[in-house]
Amino acid sequence: MTRDTVKIGLSNASVYPESTASCFELAARLGYDGVEVMVGIDPLSTQIDAIQRLVDYHQLPVLAIHAPCLLITQRVWGTDPWGKLERSAEAATELGADVVVVHPPFRWQRDYARGFVEGIARLEAETGIIFAVENMYPWRAPGKGLQAYAPSWDPTEQTYAHTTLDLSHASTAEQDCVELAATMGSTLRHVHLTDGTGSAKDEHLVPGRGTQRAADLLQVLANQDFDGHIIIEINTRRAPSRSEREVDLIESLDFTRKHFTRTTDTPSARRSAFAVSSSGEVSELDS
Repeated sequence: MTRDTVKIGLSNASVYPESTASCFELAARLGYDGVEVMVGIDPLSTQIDAIQRLVDYHQLPVLAIHAPCLLITQRVWGTDPWGKLERSAEAATELGADVVVVHPPFRWQRDYARGFVEGIARLEAETGIIFAVENMYPWRAPGKGLQAYAPSWDPTEQTYAHTTLDLSHASTAEQDCVELAATMGSTLRHVHLTDGTGSAKDEHLVPGRGTQRAADLLQVLANQDFDGHIIIEINTRRAPSRSEREVDLIESLDFTRKHFTRTTDTPSARRSAFAVSSSGEVSELDS
């Protein structure tokens, strides 16, 4: 795939505390290809009819639905976690999206976690929607880490058919995004492009402002014919003004377009098609 066929979308989480309506307006005006709707980030995001009107007005598609699985959205669309995922798939179908992003269960959701891997496979088969399980991270406290997710915060440890790579989460987990993408392999269907500095906080920086190899990842994905969606999911809630929020959104989009480019067969291009495994070995990514 090329930059012309892979969609670069904007998550409504990137404009918070502005609304989902603002996300559509900004995405359309700044030149994004679509929107990812994180359900529950604001009341409008839960109203599928209202989102469809935004799609029609701005002529901008919904690329993905982010299921309401954050701590702050535990009561959005009910309290049954499977019911939330089923409703997310219905929303994706109604809005023409092909991906539902979902986090692994919290450890205290024991019944949900026990059958999660099999349940995700069942939902994909029943709905025809991709459920891309997102990489998370251990919650870090002084002197120890809390394993808050089950069966694992790292989706590569399970047998999911599809995964989402979030660069800020990789940073918090002290992982390298290029290595993680190589481990995800053909399951990688969705990217939350952002950045981090390795802090215990989930930073969601503008890509290029942290220490993750965001530019390298984009070049590798372009060279390996990645055909999923790339979604800008940054934190702009501390932006002092709308204009400064727009600067961050424009910079993120420009960064993605600049680096998601297939290279010619040069030494640097050949180097970008290699990834370092967790064991320290260098392996060539499948072409």
